[in-house]
Amino acid sequence: MKRKLHLLVIDPQNDFCDLPAAYLPADPALRPSLPVAGAHADLQRVARLIDEGGAGLSAISITLDSHHRLDIAHPTFWQQGDGSAVLPFTQIVAADVRSGVYLPRDPQSLPRTLAYLDALEAAQRYQLMVWPVHCEIGSWGGAVHADVRAAYNRWEESTLRIVAKLAKGSNPWTEHYSAVKAEVPDADDPGTQLNRGFIDGLAQADAVYITGEAASHCVRATTEDIVENLDAAGRARLVLITDCMSPVTGFEVQSQQFLDRMAATGVRLARTEDVLDELKANA
Repeated sequence: MKRKLHLLVIDPQNDFCDLPAAYLPADPALRPSLPVAGAHADLQRVARLIDEGGAGLSAISITLDSHHRLDIAHPTFWQQGDGSAVLPFTQIVAADVRSGVYLPRDPQSLPRTLAYLDALEAAQRYQLMVWPVHCEIGSWGGAVHADVRAAYNRWEESTLRIVAKLAKGSNPWTEHYSAVKAEVPDADDPGTQLNRGFIDGLAQADAVYITGEAASHCVRATTEDIVENLDAAGRARLVLITDCMSPVTGFEVQSQQFLDRMAATGVRLARTEDVLDELKANA
């Protein structure tokens, strides 16, 4: 009997890819804003999984980071106490805002900003990072890596199935690393709350292969939230394909700690060649 094998590709978008020259648009203004070292090669391996093993896949899901230009994790939201710009890769904690080191550019948003930072810090998973503007809705940077999109298009045409696309991150008041829940869910926005339906769908598979970018952030947060909402049997059906993901530079230790924690919960770690064998055997 054919097994239900589900491929989950997290945020395989241009802005996260260290694309070589041949993959870059002619317009020099269009360049990845947050490239992850190794991401291009990771996603080429994902494309290979789909092309060579796609007959063994029952489902493919793609998550898409989808931000507005004005976002609490973008420089456009912030200023320093003297009114000067806040540079990308600045970490901000609530104490910095209370002391006036950093402030939202819109003074009226100060109470909500502090409430968010307090809640984020209480969760103890991430501190707020000011990232370069990335994956802006409708932008080239928010589009899927060309090889991955071409591969899943071929899969759709050959299987007559549709790849599921899950957008996340459009609420500008909360970070949304995880594809299934924002870091601080907004009570008035169902899109930030736990996506129980998607998790339940994954739980129906015999195996869920997890890939994408970045291992230290969106892959990590998504996997952690899925694991938290599955029993031991469900966790054992999750597979992290470790050579189809890379960490943000400077977060390599956190990425390895994440992999170690997931393995300890029963999640399987594998590599592309291992998974290809499983997919081909299920064709």
